[in-house]
Amino acid sequence: MNAHDSERITGLLDQAGYLPVSEGADPDLVVFNTCAVREAADERLYGSLTRYIYTKDTNPNFQIAVGGCLAQKDRGEIIKRAPWVDVVFGTHNFGALPRLLERARIEREAQVEILESLEHFPSTLPARRHSAFSAWVSISVGCNNTCTFCIVPALRGIEKDRAPEDVIGEIQTLVDQGVVEITLLGQNVNAYGVGFDDTGAFAKLLRKCGTIDGLERVRFMSPHPRDFTDDVIEAMAQTPNVMPHLHMPLQSGSNYILQKMRRSYRAERYVGIIDRVRNAMPDASITTDIIVGFPGESEEYFQETIDLAKEVKFSAAFTYKYSKRPGTPAAIMENQVDPAIVGERYTRLHGELEKISFAVNKKAIGSTVEVMVADHPGRKDDENGRVTGRSRDFRLVHANYLEAERPRPGDILTAVVTEAAPHHLVTDGLPLSIRKTRGGDAAEERKSGILLGMPTIPKRSN
Repeated sequence: MNAHDSERITGLLDQAGYLPVSEGADPDLVVFNTCAVREAADERLYGSLTRYIYTKDTNPNFQIAVGGCLAQKDRGEIIKRAPWVDVVFGTHNFGALPRLLERARIEREAQVEILESLEHFPSTLPARRHSAFSAWVSISVGCNNTCTFCIVPALRGIEKDRAPEDVIGEIQTLVDQGVVEITLLGQNVNAYGVGFDDTGAFAKLLRKCGTIDGLERVRFMSPHPRDFTDDVIEAMAQTPNVMPHLHMPLQSGSNYILQKMRRSYRAERYVGIIDRVRNAMPDASITTDIIVGFPGESEEYFQETIDLAKEVKFSAAFTYKYSKRPGTPAAIMENQVDPAIVGERYTRLHGELEKISFAVNKKAIGSTVEVMVADHPGRKDDENGRVTGRSRDFRLVHANYLEAERPRPGDILTAVVTEAAPHHLVTDGLPLSIRKTRGGDAAEERKSGILLGMPTIPKRSN
């Protein structure tokens, strides 16, 4: 979500007359788009800001802006701790950034503007997409859940849903520009429809995506197990361009910890959803998020998380050490876990998850995969005629094309898996086929600088 917001911020700066700075050149504007989910983000921001004190002293026209969730949380505190910052803007008003920068430039004083609620959906703002053929589409902002560890609802507000016709309209526009893969975004995508009283809205939206000609792949993140319904499973299974991949946060395998987290489901419900998904889509991959060291987590409760991970057999899992966030109920709970114990459990869980993902990936050897070639090459892609991309089920694949024509970013290569590792698959030998897509055409246009939205006039650098 923050990456998508950054695309909007960059689009706004493009529109206001800025140009991304060339590598090695000195910018006259730096924008930090921040996260507040974990404490490390706070430390990284203030450490990064310190590096620009000298630049600010030697160039009074140099500007610094801080936006996003941490800005929403800390507000005026940022200016107190880093008085050389020029603009602070929150999660609900990053559309105001160009105006605030100009005001700070004219008035020669810091501008802090934090709104308490969203006025305009971010999709109405211009964007400079990171990819020519793949795009994010927000279907909602905010969250109505009350997880005790999470500060996001306090910073992004209650859930607000976009009208389905607006979402489909944006997707159609993107497809017309050459996009072939979209990811639907929301804090809780399967709660979509609460704003207009339609509990089946998300499944309907997935099916509607299946009618858009030229749209090759549809993904979404992230659903909440509490709201996950069978009509979504049916829509995934019956809509060919909706990918067989489910990223659904678990957070803990212990019912006691889930209750303390106020997650509104239990481990049995989570496993039941996965079973139904796999019954409908036997080849679906399941990925997740897990928090280690939540207050009150004993060795027994931690072991329940490991046991559930072994049962579900996740293709991949993003693991996090519990981070105390001021203002959340969990921050003041008793029985905070010693950091040394959290670190040891984190390492142990990571090791177990690697074994699980390696075993899952090894089962793919001999199978045929469709790989959409990425627009950011892997470290070894220039060696031995190799490209990197994602399979339909979102696994990272290194694919060799050897003497065949090099596939373009956005094109789809079909090949047989010959090797596996914990975090990727490998196809070795000639691909069975390479299918050119409109996404590949868009990637070629971007290389030529003619893609819609590319700058065509001299601009400031940021």
